[in-house]
Amino acid sequence: MNEKILIVDDDVNIRESMHEFVQRAGYPVYSAEHAERAIELLRDVQLDVVITDIILPGLDGLELTDIVKNDYNADVIVMTGYSGEYSYEEAINKGAADFVFKPVRFEELLLRLKRVLKERELQRERERMLGKLQNLAITDGLTKLNNSRHFYHQLAAEVGRSNRYGHPLSLLLLDIDHFKNYNDQYGHLEGDKVLVRIAGVIKSCLRAMDSAYRYGGEEFTIILPETKAKEAITVAERIRSAVEKESHTPNGGDAVFITISIGVTEYRKTEKKSTFVHRADEAMYSSKENGRNKVTLLHSDKAAA
Repeated sequence: MNEKILIVDDDVNIRESMHEFVQRAGYPVYSAEHAERAIELLRDVQLDVVITDIILPGLDGLELTDIVKNDYNADVIVMTGYSGEYSYEEAINKGAADFVFKPVRFEELLLRLKRVLKERELQRERERMLGKLQNLAITDGLTKLNNSRHFYHQLAAEVGRSNRYGHPLSLLLLDIDHFKNYNDQYGHLEGDKVLVRIAGVIKSCLRAMDSAYRYGGEEFTIILPETKAKEAITVAERIRSAVEKESHTPNGGDAVFITISIGVTEYRKTEKKSTFVHRADEAMYSSKENGRNKVTLLHSDKAAA
């Protein structure tokens, strides 16, 4: 058992006997005689459950409960010998996970502690599952890049930042050259391997602030925050060159080399996102029309370079 328990009680006899009992049950235990000391321990140790009396010198147990629930990742079991003055609802409303009366029967306390710890683990598992589901919702299953749905969500956020702060923003749109021919000749499983390899190359060429997406089929997009068109071309050329050098051996045969065509454009303040994306798409098709394996910049005035 690695869950750490803190017992807070100003009565030394109760505190020590409870400490000994919980420790014998197999839990690492810490003790504090008042709320201020409890807060010091919470700052220094990752505690799972705080068992606190309500009547304490200085801050009382309900005030401590409020602090724990607001500032620390721990649950609280409140104890009191004054059942007439403090209600169960009052403790729960402060965020307590449970409430017991003194004199505390240690066996009952242990059952309540185990229940609270089980609830914590179930909550962590729910959070883990929710995180996985959220990740699946925004991730392309094959390449593990973000998907097109998340691309539009993130693009909206970056466009908003660009408009607010005047920071430059650039966009790349990439398409694999003659990919249909590759799939027709070697099969879709081999084509999928190419998509995964290219996704890896793209990620390896980006900064932490950049983000790459599988836009659909054999197309990828890359959002480059705080990046002017000239810098974006440099990134695009780095990716194009790296992809060109990658050799593929479909079905274990001879080496085959793949190329990509890339369109580059820079955001113009207050323009529509759809206009921004369409311009990157036009730039990419210009690369295709001019021989493929190229990078083309298209400015907002439609002048290609």
